[in-house]
Amino acid sequence: MSSTATPPDSGAAPSGAELHWRSLERLYASAPINSLFSSRIAITGEGAARIEFDIDESCYHAAGAAHGTIYFKMLDDAAFYAANTLVTDRFLLTTSFNLHFVRPVRKSRVVAEGRWISGRRRVLVAEARLVDSDGEEIGRGTGTFMRSRIPLSTLEGYRA
Repeated sequence: MSSTATPPDSGAAPSGAELHWRSLERLYASAPINSLFSSRIAITGEGAARIEFDIDESCYHAAGAAHGTIYFKMLDDAAFYAANTLVTDRFLLTTSFNLHFVRPVRKSRVVAEGRWISGRRRVLVAEARLVDSDGEEIGRGTGTFMRSRIPLSTLEGYRA
């Protein structure tokens, strides 16, 4: 399984924000954890990220549905990347995340839609929701993210 970033739009030269967003997409794809999942990220605008995951049996718990760690991973990533669109110099860290399970999911394409809610300086708040291939919400969460001391420019996936 592999993760991919969306290619930059062809045509006009990308803006500074768009370059940052494409760099965040590359950063997502470069994270070793994402080699375990079939997923794709798209930064869709300031404060917005969309991640598509393919759920299959490899993600199941013993009762035959996606394990809660998968919900957390998808929701945290979508909210994190939505928040990090507003921070161009530092990597954010998740400081808390509140997760609500709505329903179990089995084999499906799942979309995690993240959006920034508030904060721009040191702490940012973002939320995300999970929707299955039938358009049903299966989970949602809200996270708090803090600027770290790690410059984005030092991360190989961001610079590539």
